[in-house]
Amino acid sequence: MLIAAALVVLVTSDAGSALRGARATVETVQLHSALVGKPLPYNVVLPPDYRASRVTRYPVLYLLHGLTGHYSDWLTRSNVADYAAKYRIIIVMPEGNDGWYTDSATVASDKYESYFMRELMPDVQKRYRTMESRYGRGVAGLSMGGYGALKLGLKYPATFAFAGSMSGALRPATWTEEELKDFKPIRDSVFAVFGPIGSDTRKTNDIHQLVRSASAARITSLPYFYLDCGTEDVLANDNAQFAALLHEKKIAHEYRQLPGNHNWQYWDQQVREVLRIAAEKLRAQ
Repeated sequence: MLIAAALVVLVTSDAGSALRGARATVETVQLHSALVGKPLPYNVVLPPDYRASRVTRYPVLYLLHGLTGHYSDWLTRSNVADYAAKYRIIIVMPEGNDGWYTDSATVASDKYESYFMRELMPDVQKRYRTMESRYGRGVAGLSMGGYGALKLGLKYPATFAFAGSMSGALRPATWTEEELKDFKPIRDSVFAVFGPIGSDTRKTNDIHQLVRSASAARITSLPYFYLDCGTEDVLANDNAQFAALLHEKKIAHEYRQLPGNHNWQYWDQQVREVLRIAAEKLRAQ
């Protein structure tokens, strides 16, 4: 049996007051992962009316950070708590380290996909009044987190109704040593997580291959996908190509390419759209 210990630190802020006169509640949960064998804290933003009821259940949007980032990034480097105050959605921002939200091919304990599905989500569902159907769950992220969100949506369509990517790094499972020779931190993380070219981990976590191999029946069960990328971003072509693949397979999605680069100015702008679209695709009660 997996045992995850957690401590909650509660901080009540005025994050939503600028938008609706409401107060957003931000909590930090100090969750210890039995699978990964270390603390993996996560932040939570609760809707303004969460404390007003003991029975209302809310959709959850899991918001993932990028490579070299951490669970605190979204709160400290964007205004997501302000933007979230206008929606009746719980926002969960987990720690993923540099694990690509994937079970590592080379480090046995780095099971970041299994942690997400088997420890994090059950802990959130136990701790908060969440909707427990797929229509009450979405996942989105930036860069590495964009890849993680799309991959989780493709691999677990019965779990998520929405998956969104901002500036997604969508090719870690196919990047070669030559392509990454000038990007040592990225190269090190990719080869540590996905292993050598041709590894089983690369094959089972290649989102392009997951789309290409999807049957007609599976396609109808997939979540709604959202992608965007800045025109000045080095990843723009990869995102456009993945969107074209979704179009070819007739998978429900939208893709936006607009001015911007791979930075927090762009992500702070686009997370507002992610929240708006997630609110449309997820069901509140």
